[in-house]
Amino acid sequence: MGKLRTKSDYESLRNARIVENQARLASLGVHKTISDLRSIVSSAKPKVRKWQKKEYVITPVRRSTRFKGTPLSSSLASNSLRRSNRLRGKAIDFEEREEGSDSYSSEGKEKRPANAPLVMIDDASLQLSPEDSSRRCNRKEGRGSVYNSICGICCHFCRQKTLCAEKDCKRCGNLDVNQPCIGKTDCSVCHSSNGVLCRACLKIRYGEELEEVRENKEWMCPHCIEEKGINPYWICNSSLCLKNRKMTPTGIAIYRARELGYKSVAHLLMDELQRKNPSRLMICCK
Repeated sequence: MGKLRTKSDYESLRNARIVENQARLASLGVHKTISDLRSIVSSAKPKVRKWQKKEYVITPVRRSTRFKGTPLSSSLASNSLRRSNRLRGKAIDFEEREEGSDSYSSEGKEKRPANAPLVMIDDASLQLSPEDSSRRCNRKEGRGSVYNSICGICCHFCRQKTLCAEKDCKRCGNLDVNQPCIGKTDCSVCHSSNGVLCRACLKIRYGEELEEVRENKEWMCPHCIEEKGINPYWICNSSLCLKNRKMTPTGIAIYRARELGYKSVAHLLMDELQRKNPSRLMICCK
């Protein structure tokens, strides 16, 4: 009986509070506002988007004139002929390089530097446009921003066949293929593409200045330094050469190297290799 009486007292107290709260809400006009909102929502009709059929226009398939069998126009024919001449010149250059070294010329088998490769072209009217001429020396890091498949020389690390950003370079400024590119390095031993580095890659990856390399006629690339045993840990840290060594490419590691107090990525990598295995035999990547 005591439990039932307690429960009934609780229920009566609860019902009294409910009645009190409802009276308070009614005095505030909440019930009227709720009913008004419900009437507005119920009377509003849902917006139905009208379906419209969309027509797609089929564009004609672009086909090469070779497959169509139509003759070339005069402008296209001249461009095609000019390109075939350039490709023929590159093929001649490749055949002559295969005879001996990749830096021999056709006349006296004279060894040419890698920053002045032999290019045989029939079109003597090579000119640099004013826009490209002004844009060529704009890059602050000295990497060059104008791509040129004929006169440009590919850097071994960044692999960009661009004209250099040096103002005094006759090859890149005047498109003179008989002149060397002073914005790219040349190894005094191998004279190969392994020793061609632009100013930015030479500074960031190896901590060397291009002006000092130009003055040093006995400068050697990392491949030759390692091959001759001068410094077995001074290796080429390009992504291709590191992959050939079964090593993970470093990526953009210059910020990490400078934070740790190293001059370049090569100095960081050399120290890491020495600490990992000081007596390991380095395999030359070819």
